[in-house]
Amino acid sequence: MPRLLRPDLRLERIVDLSPAELAATGIEGLIVDLDNTLARPNQAFADRAVRRWFDAVRAAGLKIVILSNNFPPRVEAFASSVHAPFLAKAKKPWMRSFRRALAMMGVPAARACVVGDQLFTDVLGGNLVGCHTVLVSPLGPGEFIGTRLVRRVERLVLPRIAAEERQGRPG
Repeated sequence: MPRLLRPDLRLERIVDLSPAELAATGIEGLIVDLDNTLARPNQAFADRAVRRWFDAVRAAGLKIVILSNNFPPRVEAFASSVHAPFLAKAKKPWMRSFRRALAMMGVPAARACVVGDQLFTDVLGGNLVGCHTVLVSPLGPGEFIGTRLVRRVERLVLPRIAAEERQGRPG
């Protein structure tokens, strides 16, 4: 499986990602997806666990930007609930949006981590610009039709990635 589709880490939920541990490894900034990573599709505001996670991100001294392919009103409403900057209509995996997020934080790609629920947008885009990448499991159903189609391809690719990881093969 191509390295560009391999996340550096896989977790069940974003709140399982320790900001303090990231900071200890030299990570300075996070680029985080919204839908199905931070919140279920159409969930307007952050739940308590995600708000606590954002508090932990700030306590660890990390910068953060929400990067979403969704429309500005949706992303802005959520971002305001966690007091975070954001970029909407990002057209992920295009590198331009990831570079803009890095510039907003003032963090080089090698010291940033992209967290999201999709291989072909979040992981691919993050890897293309040289960030660390974390793939989380999607939070729930109700996705855009295009996302549902891409999920079918992901279901074919993810077992291959897992098998290669178990065998210790490089990407």
